[in-house]
Amino acid sequence: MRRGTLFAVVVLVVLSGCTVPGTPGQLDTDRELGSVAGYAADDEFAFGEEATLTEDELEAVTYRSMARLEVIRGMKFERAVDIEVITREEYREQRGEPEAASTFRNEVWRAPFVVDGETDVNDEFEALYGDAVQGYYSSDRIVLVADDSDEIRIDRGTLVHELTHALQDQHFGLEREGETIDERRAELGLIEGEANYLPYLYDERCADEWQCLPDPGTPAELEPGDRPFNLGLFLSIYAPYAEGPAFVSHLHETEGWSAVDRAFDDRPVSTSQVIHPARYPDDEPVDVDITDRSSDAWDPITDDDDGEIRTETIGEATLFGSLWTNGVVDRPLTEGGSELAPYNYTHPTTDGWAGDTLTAYEHTDEETDDNVTAHVWKLAWADAADAEAFADAYRGVLEANGADPVDAGADSDTYRIDDGGFAGAFHVFVDDERVTIVGGPDVDALEEIHATADGDASTDADADVDTDATLEAGGNASANASMAADVDLDVAASADVEVAASVDAPTATGSSLGSAVS
Repeated sequence: MRRGTLFAVVVLVVLSGCTVPGTPGQLDTDRELGSVAGYAADDEFAFGEEATLTEDELEAVTYRSMARLEVIRGMKFERAVDIEVITREEYREQRGEPEAASTFRNEVWRAPFVVDGETDVNDEFEALYGDAVQGYYSSDRIVLVADDSDEIRIDRGTLVHELTHALQDQHFGLEREGETIDERRAELGLIEGEANYLPYLYDERCADEWQCLPDPGTPAELEPGDRPFNLGLFLSIYAPYAEGPAFVSHLHETEGWSAVDRAFDDRPVSTSQVIHPARYPDDEPVDVDITDRSSDAWDPITDDDDGEIRTETIGEATLFGSLWTNGVVDRPLTEGGSELAPYNYTHPTTDGWAGDTLTAYEHTDEETDDNVTAHVWKLAWADAADAEAFADAYRGVLEANGADPVDAGADSDTYRIDDGGFAGAFHVFVDDERVTIVGGPDVDALEEIHATADGDASTDADADVDTDATLEAGGNASANASMAADVDLDVAASADVEVAASVDAPTATGSSLGSAVS
């Protein structure tokens, strides 16, 4: 089976310790649109045929790129943007060693079979980002990461991508309010979507209207078997970059830039809205509640601040990545893709997602004194057929990881995985449009983690929600879930930071993966 091909973008910025074009300052607000610091969108330079630039040339290219973005977007930069280049060694020192992930965080990524129980998820994120970052934007400052210090080489897609973030920050702000994995991916679908869409429009004019820096060329292929990172995490994180440009293009082409402006005030709330733009903004999330039915032996993991049970929402995009990585979605990632969105995250198994909530539990093993974790994960679907389709797909994930059936009933199934990082027991229960999954260390523990009740899922408070009435065909929702207390490694320290990595999909612009996500 062909699992698709990933691509690695060659890092094209290589200089240490320079800062251009200087200290950021206010730009003249009365100036003509498309004229920045004396440079115009249609300027042509004697240099530019070669990839290497001097500091003065980089300054000129930066201001010209800003002028061109103003023409495309119809919006002026308010302030100049600083550009700094640091070595990869300096970047690693700034990043530091990752802290161990929380018990809750590890269990969240184990449930969809993305990171196994023997692996710390923060280490997986570090492996994904640590050696592949190209640069990031923060507060009128673009930092580009170099692999050596001999000369300046610029990937124009990366430069335009980061300048777009500066323009967004100056007009809308880049603070994010999403509390769950899915909500944060959705917000970034807008933010990163525009930051990839504008370079696409920019490149269209490079063909015959504007003189541009040379294209960096075709990315080197990275075969899945050789990938130095967790593919499930990559697909989750990359979703805003893969589907966001088409989402923003849909807004722009149907209602103009004013629709994109409004979206910054009313941001998408689920990756389902980003993957299926017609669902934005009217298809609101449905709440998926989980009643705590654990025994005294198991404690739900709570928030350190308020003592509330911690919850998480995985979302459609990450579900797709999990099913694809585990071989249940059997098609190339690029099948059905487009120039704007080369990786296609739509699939009949996940298109009907309507919301999900995950809670985690822990207890101390009396014999070993080890801390043992478990989870209850409930997913809502547009209808019963979609729910059963996902349950079948999840059974496929279990089988792909060595699960054997222990018990099968009319509405539920129990499985056991004896060995490996996902070893444990899993109970899959289907009730109309709801699927409940319980995962624990062994079969006997499942009932203690989430005791069976009459009608099971139908007795929970959320069972009265009419999903079909809330969603149009295919459905869209995300759960109200409390924010994780620990700081995610893949969330930037400040709200206006976006980090680009050289591990990338074949986008039209060469713009790259960001770490301002979780």
